[in-house]
Amino acid sequence: MRALLRILRVVAVLLVVVIGGFFILKAFGLRVEMAGTGLTPLFTFHDPDEHYEAIEEERAAERLETAVQPTVPPEEAVSSEAETAEAAAVSAPWPYYRGPQRDGSYDQTPIRTDWPAGGLPEVWRTKVGGGYASMIVAEGKVFTIEQRRDQEVVAAYTLDSGRQVWERGWKGFFSETLGGDGPRATPAYDSGKIYALGAEGELQCLQASDGKPLWRTNILSDAGSRNITWGMSGAPLVVDDLVVVNPGGSGKAVAAYNKLSGEIVWQTQSGGAGYASPDVATLVGRRQILLMSGEKIMGLEIADGSLLWEFPWRTNQNINSAQPLVVDDSHVLISSAYGHGAALLELSAAGDGIAVKELWQKNTLKNKFNSSVLYEDAVYGLDESILASVDVWTGDRNWKGGRYGFGQLLLADGHLIVLTEKGEVVLVKATPESHQELASFQALEGKTWNTPAMADGLLLVRNQTEMAAYRIAP
Repeated sequence: MRALLRILRVVAVLLVVVIGGFFILKAFGLRVEMAGTGLTPLFTFHDPDEHYEAIEEERAAERLETAVQPTVPPEEAVSSEAETAEAAAVSAPWPYYRGPQRDGSYDQTPIRTDWPAGGLPEVWRTKVGGGYASMIVAEGKVFTIEQRRDQEVVAAYTLDSGRQVWERGWKGFFSETLGGDGPRATPAYDSGKIYALGAEGELQCLQASDGKPLWRTNILSDAGSRNITWGMSGAPLVVDDLVVVNPGGSGKAVAAYNKLSGEIVWQTQSGGAGYASPDVATLVGRRQILLMSGEKIMGLEIADGSLLWEFPWRTNQNINSAQPLVVDDSHVLISSAYGHGAALLELSAAGDGIAVKELWQKNTLKNKFNSSVLYEDAVYGLDESILASVDVWTGDRNWKGGRYGFGQLLLADGHLIVLTEKGEVVLVKATPESHQELASFQALEGKTWNTPAMADGLLLVRNQTEMAAYRIAP
């Protein structure tokens, strides 16, 4: 009995030490975040107020430095402005979430595959606010959306130096225990304008040159819909004269706004919103909106949102986050985790509509919130937290290897650029033969769920505290 009491006392003392130590570390800025499993904690030291102050100090220093730069002679300024305007009109190398084709592939330049031991050359690094949005690149600027104190902020940075050019914020603070704080949806660029969606449904159109607000609305209010668990996450789709979003709801689950005025053009469909982004694709000769909602994938007419086809796809919690993967003009691959897997759908013309048939469904690839890429008949993506290669036509797994957590990946020059959940950048050869990791380096510190971007030979990475650019062109 005495021995048992001694053991209980020791256990009690250890608990007091551990708990006390935890709260002491919290007082010094210990941050506890959850990994993509929802069970594994990630520990970093981070004080939000100090971080916001650091961002504000960095921006103030940039403004001061800009103010004291030498004046350009008037004749040179006119020439420079004209050249800049001309370049801006044609330069949008990464205008949408996951690139120009929205498929996670980069082909603007070859990439370097002989990475130095210390990693790719760093071009710049800057502090940013929270959230899980990716970045887009247009007009020589990098655009993203961040959480800064009690505001969601769209910010523009120079691509060559990472200096902030402008910011536009509105009151909004979305917080969720497992995922964390901040906006999720990546902005979109079109014809000199930025379309940004906040986590609570605020949709704004801003002038890309200076952030001037052009119009705003709230897509949840317009649809009479409630927000979903992890917030509005789908990047706005700009197609023709429309901006398409997925607020969810009854009869108004998918909405299209006039991209110049912000007026509602059409609202259609019913059901819960998904976390994936609307896309545009030509399937069976019909150009259409491709959307993975909370319960299904569907094809919609662009002009009026009428339904062309649909296929049910429900997970345990109605969570669909990964982008549908267009294989060719009659095949689409879809994948989700949460007790599901992947399936290849075949589409065919059927009168005025489109018929859809499932060719295979297997659990060989389970994308949680990490979209896959396609290269030479092989799909590459994270099966939960481990990289895998799957034959697109059979669903059979080629290989599985590389524990990268719930990171993100892009395809470039026959290689996979993987940004891991812990901020490492990894180079993997895109081959169905085997998992071949070629190089890696630590690019960011802390939990990293943001999808990377690539433009003009630069690899752009960010998380909730910092953003950096690395030279990846040869």
